[in-house]
Amino acid sequence: QVQLVESGGGLVQAAGSLRLSCVVSGRTFSRYGMGWFRSAPGKEREFVAAISWSGGSTYYAASVKGRFTISRDNAKNTVYLQMNSLKPEDTAVYYCAADQDAYYSGSASLITFRSYEYDYWGQGTQVTVSS
Repeated sequence: QVQLVESGGGLVQAAGSLRLSCVVSGRTFSRYGMGWFRSAPGKEREFVAAISWSGGSTYYAASVKGRFTISRDNAKNTVYLQMNSLKPEDTAVYYCAADQDAYYSGSASLITFRSYEYDYWGQGTQVTVSS
């Protein structure tokens, strides 16, 4: 059973920074496409960022592009989300997700950004940005 555990959330003032981490259990992390999503009260879960299984491609939602950076460390089975210039509208529960089929797509640059394509999810970590 694959487990994802997020950490790094918290309370930060606007314009501040946070780095979220997501540790993935198992020995095949390097074959997973990884993504971050967020869910705010009264809003549907939305895509934030994703990284290909090779690490060579990334993709961001327009609302976070230029402020957030997704990266991965396969030696640590960990994916990160560096969040800079945070805004109150970034307040949400942030979830990481793993796409176990990414490697078998045959494309090293495949980006998974639809939530239903992800197979495993973490429990989420709260990020609150005060104005």
